[in-house]
Amino acid sequence: MRMRIIFLAALCLSLSPITLSSERTSAEAIRDAAQTFLAEWSRTLAAEGYTSRYEVGAIDSRIALAACNKGLNAEFAGDPLQTTSPSVLVSCSGERPWRMYVTTSVEVHGPALIAARPLARGERLTPDLVTLNSVQINASRRGVLTRKESVSGMMMRRPVNAGTVMTPDLLEAPNAIERGDHVIITARSSSFSVSSRGKALASAGVGEQVLVENLRSSRTVKARAVGPGRVEIPM
Repeated sequence: MRMRIIFLAALCLSLSPITLSSERTSAEAIRDAAQTFLAEWSRTLAAEGYTSRYEVGAIDSRIALAACNKGLNAEFAGDPLQTTSPSVLVSCSGERPWRMYVTTSVEVHGPALIAARPLARGERLTPDLVTLNSVQINASRRGVLTRKESVSGMMMRRPVNAGTVMTPDLLEAPNAIERGDHVIITARSSSFSVSSRGKALASAGVGEQVLVENLRSSRTVKARAVGPGRVEIPM
């Protein structure tokens, strides 16, 4: 459940050829390439309703790489929405190719879900328990959540205070089956299926394995939870 925007974090921007000497690519040219890339990325974010600030790190002025006859390329080496210091990879694919990582400092601000009040461990979320607020999106490597419908019905893994930014690691899906529930056991193959009634001997979420007792045969079998009150045994 991560924020989706039209501009991908792995955007590769092909930059116009930069005036270079015939012998080398200077530190200034590399910095200009990173700066131009970040400026274009920032404009794309702004079109999606986000604000950003960025700064290119220091580059040793003594660097002198081979001249690039195809212009310089630039792309993020990491996800700028999950770190405040993504590197920008500046590269040349010309006759004498090279690559160089440039450090940057980035802030991205935009709408994300926060807790509307203190939330307890195990509490089931409803839309009124979260609200949208502007936060620094890339302040945490855990990502942020932006849609109320994506968290509705989920349960809190641990308690949080009001105003806490909601991140995927704070939430878990509720159990589809609780220990002691009566369930429908379906044994399924590619050509047929047969069902019987059973009793869950443990709790499980969708996709998890769980032991169930077949109430007709009294046998204990291992099945996979496929939904509330339903388990399947592959054949």
